[in-house]
Amino acid sequence: MTDAPYRILGVPVPNGLLIVGDHASNRIPPDIDLGIAPDQMLRHIAWDIGVADVAEHIVNDYRCAAILGNVSRLVTDLNRYPDESDVIPGQSDGLFIPGNCLDGEARAARIGRYYTPYHDRLSSILQDQRPALILSIHSFTPRLSSRPDEQRPWEVGILYNDFEIPSKLAIRFLDEAGIKVGDQLPYSGKALNATMNRHAEANSIPYIGIELRQNEVEHSAGQVRFARILTEMCHYVSEKLGLGLQKP
Repeated sequence: MTDAPYRILGVPVPNGLLIVGDHASNRIPPDIDLGIAPDQMLRHIAWDIGVADVAEHIVNDYRCAAILGNVSRLVTDLNRYPDESDVIPGQSDGLFIPGNCLDGEARAARIGRYYTPYHDRLSSILQDQRPALILSIHSFTPRLSSRPDEQRPWEVGILYNDFEIPSKLAIRFLDEAGIKVGDQLPYSGKALNATMNRHAEANSIPYIGIELRQNEVEHSAGQVRFARILTEMCHYVSEKLGLGLQKP
C-alpha cells in the first residue's frame, strides 16, 4: 500500500523491543502539492535522514519490530498533538510551505488520512503486543539554515520527559562507549515529546528517545555502526532495569 501512513518492519512481539520512527519518510502523496521545490524534500525539513535505514538494520539483525511514519513531516508531523498548528507546518527552518495553508476542513481531512491511522496503529500494537522497551529514533541536522551560528557538536542526543531513568542509563552507556552525547540536546523532551508522552509515558512503558546527528547516519557505514550501538544500548538498559530483552 503505497499510500499507507506507516510501515511495519518485523513482527511486534510482547515484551520485546519496539522501534518508533515518526519522521522516517520524505514521501509526499501524489495528490498533495506542498508548493515547494522537489530538492527541498531531500533536506532535514522533510524527514529525519538516516532513521529508516538504521531501523531496518536493527530489525534485520535483532528480533524486534518497528513502526515508521510513511509520509513527510511536511505533510503531517506525527510527533505533534493533533490540535497543534505545527501538526501541518506552515514553515520549516525558514521555508514557507504554501500547500499547507489549509482551511479547517482540509486540515482535518489530512490529519484523519495520515496522522490518526498512524497513532491508532501504534496504540493497537502497544495494547496487543505490549513491548518491554520502546526506542524512539529521530535525527537532527548539524546546522539550521535559520540559525547558522548555532553549534551542534553532539553525535547523539537523548530526550525524555517524566520517565528519566531509561534515558539516563542510555546516556551512561553512550558516554562510556566514547559517543559525544547530549542530555536533552539539541532539543528538550520536556518541550517536545508528543508521541512518547502519548504512547509510552501514558502507558507506563519504558522508552529511550534518541536523536542521531544526520551526517553520522546519512551513509551506510554510519547506519550500520549506529544500528549496532543502539541495539547494544537497549540491551544495556534492559539489563539494568530487568526488562528481559534478549541479547543482541
